[in-house]
Amino acid sequence: MSDRPRRSLLVLSGGHPYEEAPFNELIHSLGDWEVTHLVHPEAEHAVAAGAADHAYALLFYDMGGYEFADGKVTSRPPSEEFKQALRRRFASGRGAVAMHHALAGWAEWPEWANMLGGRFLYQPGAWKERQVPDSGYRHDVEYNAEVVAEHPVTRDLPCQFALCDELYLAQIDEESVNPLIRAQHNFTRDGFYSAAKAVAGEMFTNDGWDHPPGSNLSAWWKMVDTAPLVYLQFGDGPQTYTNPHVRHAIANALEFTAGEMK
Repeated sequence: MSDRPRRSLLVLSGGHPYEEAPFNELIHSLGDWEVTHLVHPEAEHAVAAGAADHAYALLFYDMGGYEFADGKVTSRPPSEEFKQALRRRFASGRGAVAMHHALAGWAEWPEWANMLGGRFLYQPGAWKERQVPDSGYRHDVEYNAEVVAEHPVTRDLPCQFALCDELYLAQIDEESVNPLIRAQHNFTRDGFYSAAKAVAGEMFTNDGWDHPPGSNLSAWWKMVDTAPLVYLQFGDGPQTYTNPHVRHAIANALEFTAGEMK
């Protein structure tokens, strides 16, 4: 048994529904971490108070800043203290991993989308100084994930692996990110449903919705200040949580962003 003290992993969730017990089992399967799992709004308050400053690794599985009610969505930015805490985190040289619906988080804080290199929109909005439509979603897509780069995050993954998961037709700035994994799926309007219509109570429809073809990137990394941020699009539910290749990619990403893998 190693004498090395257990390292701290801070996990943030909330703002989007998920199955708690299977997700809890996932995050405790990712290595020898001392896990602290915080849910919004407590998560935002704790990070603002310094929780992310002290965490060895940081995992975002949250979608902060939203409220859904009566067929409408409203959003707000995080507190200034939360913003400053994340900036300190990346300036310190220790990064973070973001999963799945974190791509939609903090719609009123553009810096978050710039950090991630992408954005999922529940309503038509702005992206890179132009107006774009609301994003698309599709649950239970059976597809192959194709590893496209040799990198610490993809280390020991097969060249391809099968998944059944939700995919997004969203804004991704491929010029600002380093591709890791691509989804072998047709990322066009016909294969997705409108997020804005879902909010309005019309689930699983793209009637009257138009969206240009999008990127098939499902995992990438980029530098934020002096630290790496990894985004993994995987993670809609228990079927994905238990996929051994998904678990391996998340575990690798945590080690990489904490500075343990080169």
